[in-house]
Amino acid sequence: MKKMMRFMTESFAPKVNKVVNNPWVSAIQDAIMAALPLVFVGSLITMFALLKNIISSIPDLSMISDFSFGMYALVVAFLIPYFLMEKKGFGSQKLISGATSLVLFMMLLFPTITADGKVTFILSRFGATGMFLSMLTGLFSGLVMSIAAKYSFFSEDTPIPDFVVGWFNNLLPITFILFCGWLITFQFRLDFFDIVLVLFRPLASIIQTYPGFVLSVFIPVFLYTFGISSWVMMPVIDPVYMSALAANAAAIASGRQAVNIATTETCYSVAAIGGLGATLSLSVMMLVLSKSAQLKAVGKAVMIPSLFNINEPLVFGAPIAFNPYLMVPMWLNGLLIPTIVYGVMKIGLVTIPSSTFLLWYMPYPVASYLATQDGRAIVLCILLFIVSWLVFVPFFKAYDNTLLKKEAQGL
Repeated sequence: MKKMMRFMTESFAPKVNKVVNNPWVSAIQDAIMAALPLVFVGSLITMFALLKNIISSIPDLSMISDFSFGMYALVVAFLIPYFLMEKKGFGSQKLISGATSLVLFMMLLFPTITADGKVTFILSRFGATGMFLSMLTGLFSGLVMSIAAKYSFFSEDTPIPDFVVGWFNNLLPITFILFCGWLITFQFRLDFFDIVLVLFRPLASIIQTYPGFVLSVFIPVFLYTFGISSWVMMPVIDPVYMSALAANAAAIASGRQAVNIATTETCYSVAAIGGLGATLSLSVMMLVLSKSAQLKAVGKAVMIPSLFNINEPLVFGAPIAFNPYLMVPMWLNGLLIPTIVYGVMKIGLVTIPSSTFLLWYMPYPVASYLATQDGRAIVLCILLFIVSWLVFVPFFKAYDNTLLKKEAQGL
């Protein structure tokens, strides 16, 4: 264990953090994070839809979701080059870079244009199913614009106004970017949206399997115990999760069954009770079972945040991070909890989520019901809390006793 801790601390963690801080990766992370309020709006509409089942007079607000969460990929296509140009020191060109990426994204959605100029898009392509395309579009546009930003047609002491210089310097890269979109869509008649989905389908298929789902939950938990934010996995996992939810919604709308278990809603509804690693049980444990003054104090401090699924104070305050006593049970829960969730949903004991619900700060088991719209999810939530409690308790007692002895010795 000591050798692994040394390796993770001195070698692995610095390398991962270097990747996280890379402008290309962090631009994707920042874009997804910045656009999350659109997802939250869609989540609120899901709650209203539940109320409409009870009160029929409530208006149908589904179109708000279609033009918030349903436009998620469109917004991300703009934000990726926007943040990338900012991180690379070309802030003056971030707006035009984002706008160019947005236009390219719309071209690659393969619109239908009639003789009288009417343009028809497939609405679903603007949302979660278009995430992979929006990422590629944003990265490509950002690459071209960042390379072009290093060069100028004018000298630094030119008397021409800066905004005019900017216009001319951006002409060639914008033309090149849109020319590529024109070639693909209107000359070669390639539906690049479908091509991207085919390319990423193997990844999506893997994550929808039992091992893939468990690893998609466990790896962020594992990294988190070494102080590495789970957001490092966002560029890989989130597009798959969101596309899977969109596929579930489409299946339900067409009278079929939702089959994609690996979605963010699944994780937030039952697999992350108290936060990543199902740590609510540990917070309760510290509050009610601690004998050491240290853990008792930590329990009082972290209980309220944990109820709202914010476990950073617990992970870094207990601490769990770099603490073998609590890291190991968190790893075990990172494997056991998603295993139970996958099995229960696979055999149909709890409904697979098919509506967006990312109000991750909603306390359990309320979140369990709202995300799945299934009362059985409440029972599953209680079961998972008990399981996580049983996993944590022996390790917690050992850690508590160790601290108690140190306190008795005045250390």
